Amino acid sequence: MKYIDEYRKKDLILSVAEKLKAISKREIVLMEVCGGHTMAIQRFGLPSLLPSTIRLISGPGCPVCVSSQHFIDTAMAYSKIPGVIITTYGDLIRVPGSTTSLEKERANGSDIRIIYSVLEAIEIAKNNPEKNIIFLGIGFETTAPLTAAAILEAQKNNITNFFVLSAHKVMPPVMKALVEEGVKIDGFIAPGHVTAITGTAIYNELASVCGLGVVVAGFEPVDMIQAILMLTMQIESSTPKVEIQYQRVVHNDGNKIAQQILNDVFELRDDQWRGLGIIPKSGLKIREELSSYDAEKKFQVEVPESTEPKGCICGQILRGLKTPVDCGLFGKKCTPTDPVGACMVSGEGTCATYYKYRS
Repeated sequence: MKYIDEYRKKDLILSVAEKLKAISKREIVLMEVCGGHTMAIQRFGLPSLLPSTIRLISGPGCPVCVSSQHFIDTAMAYSKIPGVIITTYGDLIRVPGSTTSLEKERANGSDIRIIYSVLEAIEIAKNNPEKNIIFLGIGFETTAPLTAAAILEAQKNNITNFFVLSAHKVMPPVMKALVEEGVKIDGFIAPGHVTAITGTAIYNELASVCGLGVVVAGFEPVDMIQAILMLTMQIESSTPKVEIQYQRVVHNDGNKIAQQILNDVFELRDDQWRGLGIIPKSGLKIREELSSYDAEKKFQVEVPESTEPKGCICGQILRGLKTPVDCGLFGKKCTPTDPVGACMVSGEGTCATYYKYRS
């Protein structure tokens, strides 16, 4: 608790806020691309401490939110195959598909199990050799190495009834895509946990080619407001670069072991992002030499063309073009207990965060 309190000191937060007000001269827009950052910003009321010249917008950093409708529909099609057990993290089960959800399919009799670690899916496979176990792999560079390690574990132990449906994604291509699309962004607050795995080099192109500063931040209010100050100083001095605020966890090289495991199992592919379309080289697919663990190769299902919920503006929210309060469904037809769009499902979703801290 003492460790956490150190990064929640009111006097320190207010002193940084005063520095921001003193140096901020121009209108700037900063995007946080991590759902955990969005939650911290709203939970601690940081926008109220910023000068009127600084605006924060939320980006596509919630793994559940960006998993495509087609991925959800495919998972539900798999759940109807006899002898298949679907394993998934909890948030994903409530994401609406085109016509139903995994939660509803489970209520209808499909064997869909919530797990807290992909290694639980391995154990389920060991204990049910007559069944085919499919793990729904979602998340960015933080969770993808865990999925990769599970595949290697299955290979090592000759477990042949474990499969992964991968919706794993990588962060830099979507950040660059938003800039190229013309979204007004002057700098990025980058996710600390992702960068702890990848290292900082993944952001170099954003600084050197796109001319945008990137600051890797932690998740406490002191972390966040210091990162905003660092970005503002870069912008005001016209010196875009990649910096680490979260130095107690992140260093430039990242986690080499996790990187190697990731590269041994996955390779890049063009991938579909909910509300954003196909983004080149932004997804992770299982390498051909490990394709016996790839659910897409093992199970062939027909999935109708996916349709987004009517009236949902998740795509614009994930781009930072709109906020949840701009959506006519927000807090009315779309709530955490009865979500219409994926951004309202996950605890890291922008809509769910705004709803929780809306007062």
